[in-house]
Amino acid sequence: MLNYAILNLLVLGLLAGLVFWRPVTWPIKQLAIIILVLLVLTAIFDTLIIANNIVAYDIDKIMGVYIGRAPIEDFAYAIAATVLVPYIWIRSTRNDK
Repeated sequence: MLNYAILNLLVLGLLAGLVFWRPVTWPIKQLAIIILVLLVLTAIFDTLIIANNIVAYDIDKIMGVYIGRAPIEDFAYAIAATVLVPYIWIRSTRNDK
């Protein structure tokens, strides 16, 4: 069962729906750099916390694809945060909400 993958698809799908429903002008270059940095940091720190047995994953609930020791599903959270935080910031600071 791919429980984490299904959860990620639901959350990212809802986020995509929100962004397309209420679009904003994105600073694409900056957003791409931030996503890249957060994905690298996620790979490093998730590998460290998994290697030190701080976090463990049920093998039956993940796809089995890893970057370092981090399951690929973990990277959806970094992407979601990278999109959602600037989206909320831009929407909340615009005059023509």
